[in-house]
Amino acid sequence: MTNHDNRRHVLSLSGGKDSAALAVYLQDKVPNLEYMFMDTGYELAETYEFLKRMRAILGIEITVVKPERDFETWLDLKGGYLPSPHKRWCTDVLKISPYEKAIGSDKIYSYIGIRADEDRDGYISNNDNIIPVYPFIEDGLVYADIENLLESSGLGFPKYYEWRSRSGCFFCFFQQKIEWVNLHKHHPDLFKKAMSYEKVGEGEKRFTWSEGESLEELLLRKDEIEKAHLDKISAKKKNESGDKLVDIFQDFGPKACIICDL
Repeated sequence: MTNHDNRRHVLSLSGGKDSAALAVYLQDKVPNLEYMFMDTGYELAETYEFLKRMRAILGIEITVVKPERDFETWLDLKGGYLPSPHKRWCTDVLKISPYEKAIGSDKIYSYIGIRADEDRDGYISNNDNIIPVYPFIEDGLVYADIENLLESSGLGFPKYYEWRSRSGCFFCFFQQKIEWVNLHKHHPDLFKKAMSYEKVGEGEKRFTWSEGESLEELLLRKDEIEKAHLDKISAKKKNESGDKLVDIFQDFGPKACIICDL
């Protein structure tokens, strides 16, 4: 991995597998590495549990950074317009802006856990004092390496990967329909909360989390959605033996905002 100068070194943790694996990988490689977690206040309980596990097993301190305004306040300011893949305003106001404010004018290297086997761009700040670094890409690490880092360190995967493909807010609009069904199953209170943010009444513009239907409408089709998902898993397993549930979920899902999902 490339040697760097005396700038601050910061790793932003999402509560996901890749940034966690990067924390393991860099422990003995980058002195004085700082760890930050952008806490939107809308993360799953499993995410907070995993961060607690990271603190204990890796012996690290994690600085928690929160936005000045919560999602409900922003939603009101946006006139009830929910964030979507086409208008990802939540990532900016709940994650990126608080991160850049926490960094201030300090010159830093921002470590990002994109793997060498991924085809996606990382978070690039408009601030020239924040320089992105991609250790996994530089050193050629792929998914199998990330899995090994997590398992050998004793961290393992976050528990939500048993039913969800990504970290981030419980109402993330990138969720597959089966993940919404699973949210209802594992956290019915959070599903109900996500429903309360939607606008689906007659005579007003519809704002829904899941494309084409409200969460209430989606739940009426839960049996159909679960069957379709099981059929996909069955078809995939016929072609690729040995895949874990975490792998299958991620293969089916779209790529989320990079700062939320690593």
